[in-house]
Amino acid sequence: MRFKNIGIIFFSYAYIAFVGLSSAILFVIACGIRLATLFFDRRIVVLNLFSSFWASLYTWCMPIWSVKITDREKMDMKKSYVIVSNHQSQLDILVAYRLFFPFRWISKAEVFLLPFIGWNMVLNGYVKLKRGDKESVREMMDQCEKLLEQNVSIILFPEGTRSKTGIIKPFKPGAFVLAKKMKKPILPLVINNTKDALPKHSLILRGRHRMEIRVLDEIPYSTFEHMEIDDIARMVQKTIASHVKEHITLEKEKHKGNLAN
Repeated sequence: MRFKNIGIIFFSYAYIAFVGLSSAILFVIACGIRLATLFFDRRIVVLNLFSSFWASLYTWCMPIWSVKITDREKMDMKKSYVIVSNHQSQLDILVAYRLFFPFRWISKAEVFLLPFIGWNMVLNGYVKLKRGDKESVREMMDQCEKLLEQNVSIILFPEGTRSKTGIIKPFKPGAFVLAKKMKKPILPLVINNTKDALPKHSLILRGRHRMEIRVLDEIPYSTFEHMEIDDIARMVQKTIASHVKEHITLEKEKHKGNLAN
């Protein structure tokens, strides 16, 4: 068992080393793409899609991981959305990239300082946020509004932080304020099984896992036009939760308990 654990740790850090080395090469390519498309690709779609390839490479080359993608065809490249998803793991971002859809992330400001990957985030025009800084939050919301005006989709994790258990935490209002103000449809995503593959606060890989990302039906602006922000958040949370494995299990247990009583 001890040798097995050593092997897992070695494999995990070898994978991290591969990510670092390949990122240096891929960042050079990303710079070339950005320069070549600077004057005709104002939405940075080409670089966004290359970044999807870059990120997807790290799930494709990992033999203990697979990603099931469901209902990708529901995403319309001609439209922009406020995309919202549950959040279980650091892997959620890699899994979402497998959709190969141009969107912008909101990420902690310090992540943009990381060599190559963080620098590529700057190239892609992702949105910085300093947690606990009200001015940074205001600037983030302003930038998101400008991107949505330019027909660029935004993806957010309304829980604000990763869930250790998979049970969805209450949704914060920011994403829904944006959707309502900018009159944009909300596109819910569901992510399953990433928390077990790479748990919160861990870099150690955990056995074979089949991760899943599912695209749900978009919620048009007309559906929530006259709703309060908190009600929109609860509606979307309930919609996503109905497809999350841990919530499905919880509902089954409640049902069994009711039958027993």
